[in-house]
Amino acid sequence: MEYYGAGFFEGTIMRTSKLFLMTSLLGILFVSGVAMAWSASKIDREAADAIVVFKEEVNGSEVFLNQAAGYLVFPRVIKVGLGFGAETGEGALIVGGRTVDYYRTTAGSFGLQMGAQAKSIVIAFMTQDALQKFRDSSGWKAGVDGSVALIDLGVGKTIDTDNLKDPVVGFIFGSKGLMYNLTLEGSKFTKLDKSEEE
Repeated sequence: MEYYGAGFFEGTIMRTSKLFLMTSLLGILFVSGVAMAWSASKIDREAADAIVVFKEEVNGSEVFLNQAAGYLVFPRVIKVGLGFGAETGEGALIVGGRTVDYYRTTAGSFGLQMGAQAKSIVIAFMTQDALQKFRDSSGWKAGVDGSVALIDLGVGKTIDTDNLKDPVVGFIFGSKGLMYNLTLEGSKFTKLDKSEEE
């Protein structure tokens, strides 16, 4: 008869707890994602509102929007975390002043984190080539399929226009301006079919 020490059972319990926690968080995120699946018209309205906030709260933002070949707007990206974090949100790709496609962003992360957080994201494609590569991909991942120069200056500061030279530029912001110490690395962007939705 084999004898298993207390350490074996503690390790098993810890692994089971972590697996349960991760599964629960993914379940919460999935349910939240389904619950926040918006119609095309809802995304368009929310994206327009997010751009208004972006222009009001981030000095110099219009320079990027005006010079971009196109830009993605995610009005509300929700992150849920308790050791393991996961986030999702839906948005619109704007080219020539109109929506051409809809996308979902998803990401996961490990580390010390707890609670929920909402943010908005704008990703500007500063060259036609960068925009086309994004649109041609079946699932574009930041840091893998293309790097994103993330702008993280504080409220009241003008954006450094040197970043206009970067092919893809990202902004993470809230109602009080750009957010600090956040990343888009590993975020995946998947095209959505909203053609049959009202």
